[in-house]
Amino acid sequence: MDMIVPKEISRAWLKYIKFAIYIVGISGGVRVRDLERYITAQISGRDPIPLTLERWTLEIYRTLIGSLQSIAWMLLVFFVFTLIAYVIIRIAERRKN
Repeated sequence: MDMIVPKEISRAWLKYIKFAIYIVGISGGVRVRDLERYITAQISGRDPIPLTLERWTLEIYRTLIGSLQSIAWMLLVFFVFTLIAYVIIRIAERRKN
């Protein structure tokens, strides 16, 4: 890892990656439009969607799956770019020698 990110700033990179995981996970898991259905139905005069135990279970499950999918995609993209950077650095080192 020292080849891609110098040791002096690797702690900052680690903090950034953790922060990005939280942000991507939360924003990917929380489905605001679906949650609005429970609130706006009361405002617009329609009958609200009942929040039964089954509905809560389904919404929590969807939130967890959405969060994990978002985190997995973010990490995949990060590691692909890291791998590309590593390959570029290795090619540059071979050309120097």
